[in-house]
Amino acid sequence: MTPQMPAWLDPSPWLDGRASTHADVERALRCDEPGPRELAALLSPAAHPFIEVMAQRARALTQRHFGRTISLYAPLYLANHCTSGCAYCGFASDRTQPRRRLKPPEAEKELAMLKEMGFEEVLLLTGERTSHAGFDYLLECVSLAAQRFHAVGIEAFPMTTREYGLLAEAGCSGVTVYQETYDPRQYDRLHRWGPKKDYLGRLEAPARAMEAGMRTVGLGVLLGLSDPGFDAVCLMRHAGHLQRIHWKSGITLSFPRLRPQEGNFTALFPVDEAWLARLVFAFRIVLPDVPLLLSTRERPEFRDGMAGLGISKMSAGSRTTVGGYGGAEPTTEGQFQVSDKRSVPEICAMLRNRGLEPVFKNWDSAFRDASVRGHD
Repeated sequence: MTPQMPAWLDPSPWLDGRASTHADVERALRCDEPGPRELAALLSPAAHPFIEVMAQRARALTQRHFGRTISLYAPLYLANHCTSGCAYCGFASDRTQPRRRLKPPEAEKELAMLKEMGFEEVLLLTGERTSHAGFDYLLECVSLAAQRFHAVGIEAFPMTTREYGLLAEAGCSGVTVYQETYDPRQYDRLHRWGPKKDYLGRLEAPARAMEAGMRTVGLGVLLGLSDPGFDAVCLMRHAGHLQRIHWKSGITLSFPRLRPQEGNFTALFPVDEAWLARLVFAFRIVLPDVPLLLSTRERPEFRDGMAGLGISKMSAGSRTTVGGYGGAEPTTEGQFQVSDKRSVPEICAMLRNRGLEPVFKNWDSAFRDASVRGHD
């Protein structure tokens, strides 16, 4: 049975916005408090002639709210075991790639390598909940990471409020849960089996994390799975809904595009770089103080151009294989192919050459620890 979208996730602005005129786009650019309808206008065909205006507005707003800094973080894949059948994912249970889970000493070794690279923020990733890599395993890894890093985030399976609370107590400060697509019919078709097929359970996970006291929650869609304009408006609706109810926590937004992966799933709604750039500009205009992220999925040249032009946070030196930082270039692909394979020093040099300052630390673990003590 196809799940129903909750009323607050109303995508009607996109359905109406596709017929936007140049005057609608100009009104959106002048709006003091832009919302989903303004976002839809900025993503409509009528906005094509305004791309340079949008880019300059995005640059100015990014500098106003984030200065000339770009926060850097590193992803660490802990396990690629999975019981779900997501048609687009290299970790899906019907893929033939070798399965592995880092043992705690191995995870500590990878964490030490990332620390040596200068990182102070790490994102721990797993597949869906399995007997190989369940909650207790993730909790142990968070505890290990919190001993070394000021900011520890997770991108894993949806959890209960209590589980998120235990992770927060162990030192986790952020949770990322991408809905992948907000279109319930498309979601149902693409998630063929497994726990991830629960649309509403995944949709409500960020609210549970915020209720448990997480400092930040990351949202996003996988561009290429559904109509990107539809998903963009729903993403903004989701962010606004969470900000109204859980205003003490922060929101970050990411814009990953479908990349080649095991299984060779191709994008159903291809998104090119020009449209992705306009998407970033539009979100910066309508959500000026929300951190916007861009991963190493994208080409180096595109990432260089987008840094500071809407984007305020980037991953660097990423490996998407389990144990990928432990030496030589991995011989098998990870969850997806990395396009920007530059080292951390190379990324930092690029940013400085563009008048930007790479930042490895913008949150101190002392605040995290004080927050946890405050709940005792």
